[in-house]
Amino acid sequence: MNDDLETLTTRTDAALAGAADLRAWDAVRIAVLGRNGSLTSMLRDLGKTPPEQRKDRGAALNRLKDGLTAAIEARKAQLEDAALDARLLSERIDPTLPPKPNQSGLIHPIARTMEEIAAIFGAMGCTVVDGPDAETDWFNFGALNIPAHHPARADHDTFYLPPRAGSETPMVLRTHTSPGQIRTMLAKAPPIRVIVTGRTYRADHDATHSPMFHQCEGLVIDRQMTLGHLKGCLIDFLRTFFAISDLPVRFRSSYFPFTEPSMEVDIGWNRKTGELGRGGDWLEILGSGMVHPRVLANCGIDPRQWQGFAWGMGVERITMLKHGIADLRPFYESDLRWLRHYGFNPLAPTMLHEGV
Repeated sequence: MNDDLETLTTRTDAALAGAADLRAWDAVRIAVLGRNGSLTSMLRDLGKTPPEQRKDRGAALNRLKDGLTAAIEARKAQLEDAALDARLLSERIDPTLPPKPNQSGLIHPIARTMEEIAAIFGAMGCTVVDGPDAETDWFNFGALNIPAHHPARADHDTFYLPPRAGSETPMVLRTHTSPGQIRTMLAKAPPIRVIVTGRTYRADHDATHSPMFHQCEGLVIDRQMTLGHLKGCLIDFLRTFFAISDLPVRFRSSYFPFTEPSMEVDIGWNRKTGELGRGGDWLEILGSGMVHPRVLANCGIDPRQWQGFAWGMGVERITMLKHGIADLRPFYESDLRWLRHYGFNPLAPTMLHEGV
């Protein structure tokens, strides 16, 4: 009665031994355990066995199934190990060979935008400064006239760090680059013309926001500074950066704790096509305003003698608009294919005469 089971075992063992690769192994597996396989057919025909023999026959078939399944899986493991060994042998690297020629590196779009910003404002007399990523509460909020109840101070918006040794005040990952302005005003007497660039951190993450992003802020302090100077500076920057000589620029009243008066800056665009400088729609691009007298006083500058204006923008935001990038997240995914598409030649420096 069990002769057919022994025959199937012998035939399967021989087929597995002759399977030289995973494709041949899979053919054996299907022939035995598949829907129409030999063992499957035997299990299907169990109901035709006489009742007095059915119990013994069923037990024998189950033992055979367990044994063949184990043998098939063991052979698969052997073939996979052999395939891996062959692959490792064929892909072995000879360190004595000369390196293969590779495509030259590219400048990341964010780095390129920061270079362009520095070139444009540098032509206006600004120097580039930076500051630490971890700031005290006073540099990040207090000196900038941001009150204790302001939403930016909330735990769900700001990354707080443990206090330093000997201090009870927690550190924060800076939420903007404005602390760089405070440090500059404390370290340098007016007149001042600087831009502050660098990483900033906020608890926000989606297609247009990231927990870590880059900002650029500017600060100009001198005697008799007016909104006219601010508007002229920003209009020239935006038209130069986007290479649109007649780019529409609009200033709207707003509120920021560190400027008074405060203004949002919009540029003309087409909402349907996304084209800049065309259409009757407006797109908010940055914030600006005259430096609040209290901020100047916090830094030891007499607001009765000195006035200033400041502005701030997201580097990723203006990069996305200029180059038609719809999603913020690929900026940080280290995808070389994306970088080859949007990257810039490192041997082509930013030059104003090139129309940046």
